[in-house]
Amino acid sequence: MSEHTIIPVHPQSAEYSLLTPSQLQAMTRRAERDPDGFWLDQAERIHWHSNPTRAFCGSFQDDVEINWYHDGTLNASVSCIDSHLGDRADQVALISHRDGTDEAEKLTYRMLHERVCRLANALQHLGVSRGDRVAISLPMVSEAPIAMLACARIGAVHVVLFGGLSAEAIAERLVDSGARVVITANEIARGAKRIPLKHIMDEALKKAGAESAVETVLVLRTTDAPVAMLPERDLDFHDFVDWFEPDCIPEIMNAEDPLFLLYTSGSTGKPKAVVHTTGGYMVWAAYTMGMVYTHRPNDVLWCTADVAWITGHTSVVYGPLANGSTTMMFDGLPSYPQPGRWWELIERHKVTMLFTAPTAIRSLMREGDDLVNRYDLSSLRLLGTAGEPISPDAWMWYHDVVGKGSCPVVDTWWQTETAGIMLGPIPGAQKLKPGSATMPLPGVSMVLTDTKGDVIEGAGEGCLCVTRSWPGQARTLWKDHARFQQTYFSFSPGLYFTGDGARRDADGYYWITGRMDDVINISGHRIGTAEIEEAVGTDRRITECAAVGVPHSVKGHALVVFAIARDEQTSITPEDITRQVSLAIGRYAAPDEVFIVPDLPRTRSGKIVRRLLRKIASGELDTLGDLSMLSDADSVDMLINTVWKEEQTLNVA
Repeated sequence: MSEHTIIPVHPQSAEYSLLTPSQLQAMTRRAERDPDGFWLDQAERIHWHSNPTRAFCGSFQDDVEINWYHDGTLNASVSCIDSHLGDRADQVALISHRDGTDEAEKLTYRMLHERVCRLANALQHLGVSRGDRVAISLPMVSEAPIAMLACARIGAVHVVLFGGLSAEAIAERLVDSGARVVITANEIARGAKRIPLKHIMDEALKKAGAESAVETVLVLRTTDAPVAMLPERDLDFHDFVDWFEPDCIPEIMNAEDPLFLLYTSGSTGKPKAVVHTTGGYMVWAAYTMGMVYTHRPNDVLWCTADVAWITGHTSVVYGPLANGSTTMMFDGLPSYPQPGRWWELIERHKVTMLFTAPTAIRSLMREGDDLVNRYDLSSLRLLGTAGEPISPDAWMWYHDVVGKGSCPVVDTWWQTETAGIMLGPIPGAQKLKPGSATMPLPGVSMVLTDTKGDVIEGAGEGCLCVTRSWPGQARTLWKDHARFQQTYFSFSPGLYFTGDGARRDADGYYWITGRMDDVINISGHRIGTAEIEEAVGTDRRITECAAVGVPHSVKGHALVVFAIARDEQTSITPEDITRQVSLAIGRYAAPDEVFIVPDLPRTRSGKIVRRLLRKIASGELDTLGDLSMLSDADSVDMLINTVWKEEQTLNVA
């Protein structure tokens, strides 16, 4: 399959389309011609206490200053809840399903308002006020978005921490953010495993010591497991919160007041907390989700991302609720207690829009088509994916097997720093190309540059940059604006550097080729590891792979490929994969080593940790770092044993 493969608009998709192709073109032209007017119009998607009169103010040059809607005032929780109470108070806002329970918790907008207000009042009682930080470390349960919205209600800045972090990593983030209150749970259930969340938090607070500003820990009991409580610091969540009034006057915030801090995954060194502000972020969340995941009556959107990531913030909480949608969350694993769990939930809750990661799609592929076909998935009308490039093979499986050929696949590209979709199709208005993130949304101005920062015109491949600010753009890094400038604006002055590479075809469609630091140089040939992975992925016997470059004394870099076979019965050899890459790309790109492995190291959000693969392949086993972010740390030992068998030496020295 090549980039010339085109999937035409399905009649069903055209029927549900928000825009016609000509309307989309007109919208794009309007955004280019009059960006200020365009973005003021988009600001009407959310509720304002006082409307802004100007959209963007700032510059990518020099000290870098980014301001959106600076004279507007609002409250994010009002945009997400109160603004809907007049016409949809009894519509279900949130479906929360936990593994081990037969029935899901369903909260209407009225019920959500009451729960958020009780917690907001409780936080104020604890002394939390405007601008204070509140750390949230919870499973995917209803209390997680409730906690986020309660913070927004009183003007506190929420800091959602991933449940898989080590005590050391949590301590570092608590100290860095200056959080005054922590909201956590006794434990997280992950299949048959239990993660003692409260115990880990206790250890983190011990490590933080006097540097921590935490005064109170609210503990949600998600299971019957006993939990140690420290008198005068720890409080049972519901025993404390449920006594407070179900109404709370919202704090009116300036558009540029911070809404949340979010620590990026996979960072090294000092924690990097991205700062997102209230007005611009809310407009961007409503706009991007409204354009791509357009809400229709009776729709149920299920984004499978954890709320600890930006995808969860925007696609589980703020985006759907700002648009008056029904959003679903699930605290469990895709194939527990048995394969087909996700398909069962889609059938049960009549999910209409499914949004998940390529890693999950590839994992579900391995379970086979027959399993998917046992369930009634006819409620689905839209399939989404984001987080990393998706291979055309996985894209087509998602489209043909899960979507039965009638659901458009919206492959989108965005980052923690962008807060929402930058590249992605408008369903029903654009033809699709498997593996492509399509085009920039109206109002997003993207370019490709060479490694010197010079813009590439027309079809080509290079560094993906953005020429103009957008409302959801991160404003800075917490307490480190110099690092913000250096990381994102020093590559090519006047441009935002995404750090990703991409190629663009003659039709203007974009393919993400991976992080720019994943480009390797083999005997003078520069090649992206994503291109290698795409070539390997065309073999249906492989469900997933990762390619990394390691130092080579002669060639500069040697290429090492790790691949997962579709199942144990699949017959495929390293020589087969080497031959496939040579045929697809050229002999110069042939891997130096290929390992067929049962799994790869992943974060708990499903992303492959290529940094670890590089270190293992290079033999840097003493500097693997903190493995607590991995979904299964045992996979690292398995890979080390596979690569470095006794007396074996890699041919990459």
